Amino acid sequence: MTRITTHVLDISLGRPAYNIAVRLESTKQHESSLLLAEGKTSLDGRVSPHLYEGPALEAGVYRITFFTGAYFEKSGLSSFYPQVTLDFYLNKSADHYHVPLLVSPFGYTTYRGS
Repeated sequence: MTRITTHVLDISLGRPAYNIAVRLESTKQHESSLLLAEGKTSLDGRVSPHLYEGPALEAGVYRITFFTGAYFEKSGLSSFYPQVTLDFYLNKSADHYHVPLLVSPFGYTTYRGS
């Protein structure tokens, strides 16, 4: 069983980012990506309860895309990044991966959460 979770915090406003569309894909070199899950962030900035929970995923590179442009546009702000795409390596040593995103109209950061 593999579980992938995420949350988005708007650091320009100091609060969770609500209603951001999020997509999880499997990527393989020289192949097209495979959609695994989609969701939207809730009032607390999380895709609840999990972005993905299901059969164990193979080791490899996976991609989470956060569609941040629409979020900032709805807030009346222009944004330099219309989307944030994070590629990360999933290995077999863990069954839970938490990939948070801290975002503002002109920057973002991420880390491997717990």
